[in-house]
Amino acid sequence: MPSESQEMRLVLATSNAGKLSEMRRLLHELPVRVSSITSVLGHCPEVEETGGTFAANAELKARAACDSTGLMALADDSGLEVDALGGQPGVRSRRFAGEEASDADNNALLLRKLAHTPEPERTARFRCVIALATPSGGLHCVAGTSEGVILNAPRGRGGFGYDPLFSPLGLGGVSFAELEPEQKDALSHRGQALRKLRLLLLDQLASR
Repeated sequence: MPSESQEMRLVLATSNAGKLSEMRRLLHELPVRVSSITSVLGHCPEVEETGGTFAANAELKARAACDSTGLMALADDSGLEVDALGGQPGVRSRRFAGEEASDADNNALLLRKLAHTPEPERTARFRCVIALATPSGGLHCVAGTSEGVILNAPRGRGGFGYDPLFSPLGLGGVSFAELEPEQKDALSHRGQALRKLRLLLLDQLASR
């Protein structure tokens, strides 16, 4: 194992424990240490997500985290796009049912809006953009997408967010929340983006 001094330290611009766990799991083979911004600063600074795209919001959060900590920073902006809802909730996925909405609130609202939508028309996708900001001013983005359908009711107890309602294509109605973490990583939007991020981090490590 590399010593702490040999590790690249990264701060993740979120207080979401699920995202932190996925980041650490998918980057565990690299000599990097991923910390939540809360553990570094003692709180998670509020960043107004004014961007109209996942990439714009990820960049805003990554740069703010980098500037406030002086460390290389990662920020994930991700969400669900439902075709029958014209791409909603999109960049407002976390706030779909209101600024203080819980995952359960957002899932319940989604089901209500799709109550009369037939199964063939419940197509959707998860999108993820991860931004990496460096203290030298560098900014890099990677992205991933997972196509699937919205189920008629929640399934499974794992994951977070809309995972209980989203079934990726080819799994016959199994939701993300029913998969083992490693299975989800292989299929998910965030897993795809993080595999691309690994290549970026390897370049950063090689240049140290």
